Amino acid sequence: MSHKTIHLIAAARPNFMKIAPVYHALRDESWCDPVIVHTGQHYDLNMSDAFFQDLRLPDPHIHLGIGSGTHAEQTGRVMMAYEKVLMEGSPDLVVVVGDVNSTMAATIAATKLGRPVAHLEAGLRSFDRTMPEEINRVVTDALADLLWTPSPDGDENLLKEGVPAEKIERVGNIMIDSLEMLRSRIEGEEAYREYGLEKGRYGVVTLHRPANVDPPESLKALVGALGRIAGRMPLVFPVHPRTRKNLERNGLLAEVENARGLHAVTPLSYIPFMNLVFNCGLVITDSGGLQEETTYLGIPCLTLRPNTERPVTISQGTNRLCTVREVEGLVDEILDGPGAKRTPPELWDGKTALRVAASAKRFLEKARG
Repeated sequence: MSHKTIHLIAAARPNFMKIAPVYHALRDESWCDPVIVHTGQHYDLNMSDAFFQDLRLPDPHIHLGIGSGTHAEQTGRVMMAYEKVLMEGSPDLVVVVGDVNSTMAATIAATKLGRPVAHLEAGLRSFDRTMPEEINRVVTDALADLLWTPSPDGDENLLKEGVPAEKIERVGNIMIDSLEMLRSRIEGEEAYREYGLEKGRYGVVTLHRPANVDPPESLKALVGALGRIAGRMPLVFPVHPRTRKNLERNGLLAEVENARGLHAVTPLSYIPFMNLVFNCGLVITDSGGLQEETTYLGIPCLTLRPNTERPVTISQGTNRLCTVREVEGLVDEILDGPGAKRTPPELWDGKTALRVAASAKRFLEKARG
C-alpha cells in the first residue's frame, strides 16, 4: 500500500486526549502519516502547556484558528476553513472524534469533497435532540464511511438508523487509552492532600450543562444539595466558568464558598483532576467522559441528567442518572452501602488506538482494491 495521509481533527481539550493515542499508534506505522488538524474551536488552548507535553503531542500540523462563536458560526467557519485545506492537499482519510461542532463540520466538508471520514466514538445516543451534541453525533454518523463504536449499544443504534453493518466496527473506548497512557503521571500526584482530604473519603463534583446551571431555581437547588452533602462527606468542586458566572449572577457564590466541607476551586488540568477522581469515594457530574472513567475505575457516579448517550455505564458500570431532588438520598445509599466493584465493559482495555490503526489500514486497502 502506498503511503497514506490521515487527518486527525481536534477542537476542544477532550478531543486532543482522544486523538493522542491514535496519533501515536498511527505514527508507529510505516504506511501512513498522521496529521493533526486543530480547528481552534476552543481558541484558548495553550499547546505548550503540561497537558500537551504529557500527551506527547507535537504542535498541530494545521491550525484553522476558528475561535468561539454561536453553534452556526463555529460550524460554518470550520467548514469553510477546512474545505480550503482539503482542496490544497487531500488526505486519504479524515478521522473525527466525539461530538463537538468541529466534528460535524469537518465531516460535512470532507464528505462533500468525496474524502472518506471515520468517526471515533460513533453510535452514542442520548435520544435528546435539545442537546447540540446529539445533533452533531447523528449528522456525523449519517455521513461517515467508517464508524468506530465504543460499546454494543453504539452498534445497535447505528443499525437501527439504517447504517450498513459493514461500516460499523467496535473498537472500544479511546478515553481509557488516554487514561492508561497518563496513569503513572496521574498516580504520581497527590492532589487530594492539597485540600486536607483522605483517600476514598471525599467526593468530586463537576457541573456545567446549561439545563443544570442556567435556570436560577435549578442552580439554587443544586447549591443547597451540595452544601448538605458536603456536611456528610467533603466535596471538591472545580467550578466551570459558565457555572461560576451563573453563581455570581444569582448571588449564590458566597453560599458555595462558605459551605463547610465544600471546596470550590478553579478548574483543574487533567492530571491533578484525574488524581482527585482516582482517589475519591464518589463523583457527582453532568459530564460525558466522567461517566466512562468512573465505570472503568469502579467508582460510584451520580449523573445529574435525564438521559445519557453512554448507557453502558449504567447497565455495566457504576453510573446512575438522577435529579437534584434524588441526589442526596443516593449519596446516602452509596456512603452506607457496600462498595460495588464492577468489571469494565469489553474492549475498555487501553488498546483501542491499536484497533483503530488496524481498522484504518484495512479500510484504505479495501478502498484501493
